[in-house]
Amino acid sequence: MSGSQEELNYRERATLRAVALGRAEITCSSEPDLFVDGLACCDQSTVHRLARLGWIEPSVSGRPGERVPAQITALGRAALGTEGIPGRAA
Repeated sequence: MSGSQEELNYRERATLRAVALGRAEITCSSEPDLFVDGLACCDQSTVHRLARLGWIEPSVSGRPGERVPAQITALGRAALGTEGIPGRAA
């Protein structure tokens, strides 16, 4: 299935929602870490998957390892099925 048509599990939906609501920071890395409300996300494999699929990304450029605001991408919004959810839209 295409990236926007894949079935999301509960954790993936919750992670995408947190990012869409502007509650997350992401490290600038090929395998990024995500922080929600200042706390490290407990499921980094989910974070890595969402980043690889192009559903979440840093909203600004940063140095390797630097924490910057995360944003949901248009692909992520489509996967979540909530184009109108507030947040830092791509």
